[in-house]
Amino acid sequence: MNTTMIERNPFESKRGKALKIESAADFIAVFVATGFGAGFIPFGPGTWGSIVGLLIAYGLIAAFGADILLLQNILIAAGLVFAALGVWASDRAEKVFDRKDAGQIVIDEVFGQIISFVFIAPYLVKLGPNWRWWMIAGFALFRAFDIFKPYPINRLQGLSGGLGVMMDDALAGIYAAVVLSLLLALVI
Repeated sequence: MNTTMIERNPFESKRGKALKIESAADFIAVFVATGFGAGFIPFGPGTWGSIVGLLIAYGLIAAFGADILLLQNILIAAGLVFAALGVWASDRAEKVFDRKDAGQIVIDEVFGQIISFVFIAPYLVKLGPNWRWWMIAGFALFRAFDIFKPYPINRLQGLSGGLGVMMDDALAGIYAAVVLSLLLALVI
């Protein structure tokens, strides 16, 4: 039996092997795919990407929370925009980083985190200023689903390219949105 153990740095295990930016499109793709640079933070890049998504959702809710229908439509539209950008950018960034779903690619967390708040809009009137506390709950729920990847989230990572990068977080965001709305329905 071989008792030799290979010691690996957990922060480097998913990091991209290279950074081969060859065009302006590559630069834009890397900027978007890394959650506007958050993915370059060497510890917990997925959490930092989720924080970017949380801040975007917070800004949208703060700006448009007075009109529930408009807010819900804006959150859905933001999700669709980030989904489309994310598939393109992460597909291209995988080539730039020379690694499938490199750790620096966090646009999927940005997108999934925004999706987790889609169903919060109808509850804002009853929540009043307490809606901010529910943002923390939505953040925690999304991170839990993203990290533990219950079925079938874990299966979606097998898809190729940018679609594989984005789909598991799309479903994690949907799971978080459903659980968050159920919790709100029970509490309010």
